[in-house]
Amino acid sequence: MDYDLVDVEPGDARLVQEVLPVLRELRPHLTPQSFSTVFEEGYPQGLRFLAAYDGATCVGVAGWRLVATTSPLRQLYVDDLVVDPRRRASGAGKALLDELERRARGADCTRLALDSGVTRHDAHRFYGRERMAIASYHFVKDLTDEGL
Repeated sequence: MDYDLVDVEPGDARLVQEVLPVLRELRPHLTPQSFSTVFEEGYPQGLRFLAAYDGATCVGVAGWRLVATTSPLRQLYVDDLVVDPRRRASGAGKALLDELERRARGADCTRLALDSGVTRHDAHRFYGRERMAIASYHFVKDLTDEGL
């Protein structure tokens, strides 16, 4: 199936009305206000959102950015990659990932990277089918009151 891939900019009404409901499948803590706030702050830092549409329906979302670091030098990092659960295995995730790879190559990136929660086994199988390797561990320390 072919999807329309749309770059969604800050302030676009589709962000809260169409993109956020799909994104909340992965990030349930997001509210319309917190999502708008983080995107407005993250946009100048390179945060972008790409949405996959089937007609007028948003079925998948990728949050991404170009990042320069000392390890891969330049990479396209995927913050979020999620497809509406009712549309998984329909090709939307692959369409988003293929477009992000195309953009990474066009930006002379040496790597396309993402982190995935250790319990997301279906996602891990998908990434493996897309020839992505598990390359490292990602360590975190929660600095919020809830995590201390």
